[in-house]
Amino acid sequence: MLVLEYKLVAHKQQVVSIEEAMRTSQFVRNKCLRLWKDTNADKNKLYTHCAVIAKEYSFASNLNSQARQAASERAACAISRYLKPDKSGQRLKHPRFQKNNHSVEYKKTGWKLSQDRKHIEFTDKIGIGTMKMMGTRDLCSYDLAEIKRVRIVRRADIYFVQFCIDIDRKEESEPTGRTLSLDMGLSSFYTGSDGSKVSCPKLLRKAQKRLKREQRRLSRKSKGSGNRKKSRIKVARRHLKVQRQRRDFAVKLARCVVKSSDFVALEDLQVKNLIKNRHLSKSISDASWSLFANWLVYYGKVFGKPVIKVPPQYTSQDCSACGNRVRKSLSERTHICSCGCVLDRDENAAKNILRLGLERTEELYRGALDNSDGFAIGTLEEIGPLPSS
Repeated sequence: MLVLEYKLVAHKQQVVSIEEAMRTSQFVRNKCLRLWKDTNADKNKLYTHCAVIAKEYSFASNLNSQARQAASERAACAISRYLKPDKSGQRLKHPRFQKNNHSVEYKKTGWKLSQDRKHIEFTDKIGIGTMKMMGTRDLCSYDLAEIKRVRIVRRADIYFVQFCIDIDRKEESEPTGRTLSLDMGLSSFYTGSDGSKVSCPKLLRKAQKRLKREQRRLSRKSKGSGNRKKSRIKVARRHLKVQRQRRDFAVKLARCVVKSSDFVALEDLQVKNLIKNRHLSKSISDASWSLFANWLVYYGKVFGKPVIKVPPQYTSQDCSACGNRVRKSLSERTHICSCGCVLDRDENAAKNILRLGLERTEELYRGALDNSDGFAIGTLEEIGPLPSS
């Protein structure tokens, strides 16, 4: 599935209609969730309940029928994720009623693209109409039948349209004969097994001065006033800029790493647990390790190259030369072993990660090990051929 996003150019009346569509979608989802809470309805009843809502409430019938179905599917998805426990046996949080929905989703109907694919028209009774799309990706190269979902998303006070296209993106790249493992950190964003380092961008820290100024201005505004709404949008735009900078950094770096290597191994970090440390939580969140790892996985499938996750336990303590475990505190940045190995702490960890990744991948190919612990990304076909080096 490929998602293409474009910025929408909307006038005031269209913004009002978009907000009405989002509120209607939220209303349908909350009604389906209420039905489940009251009657413990199954998935089929939730899917058909959106038609009952449209007959009962006239404003709900203005929204496209498949958009109402998508809203009920959201409620059913939240319920199924709650009822189905994860690998550790724990359930996710109980589904909650939405208070400020930021999107509305259409399926195959309710929208129409212009001939040049630079304008989109929403044809339901909500009254959104035709809007210009701004973006660099060309939609003309994709067939309309491949577009499965169209979603309008609000971020701060900016509106975007997303196209979910059902295609498998594949790109060719020449073999490099290079294997690489990454040790994620805060002083350096990652340290490679070849000794390469990438500095941490610290985007939130750089934007913190302006962000704090806008937050102070927001706190001084009266609740419910128009000035407070304007100030809140300014704060949201600051956060949106940081978010997009993080994504841009992660996408470009992940593509470069995967394209320049035939095999990539990294730590399977539990970031949710790491950010519980109140001294490091802000820096860890700013680094966005999970975002970078997700894009590594994505580009691994695009280029057909193995991207393997390994457990992070003792990768910094074990010696990459002899295997002895050398205890050290976080303040010790140099690995010194009795065998004579002296390495940067992060480089030593990266070499251990590479060894673990290659060992486990070989066992997976031989069939001596399954993927139940989730260290490998996808199936054997998805992770591609095992590198010779």
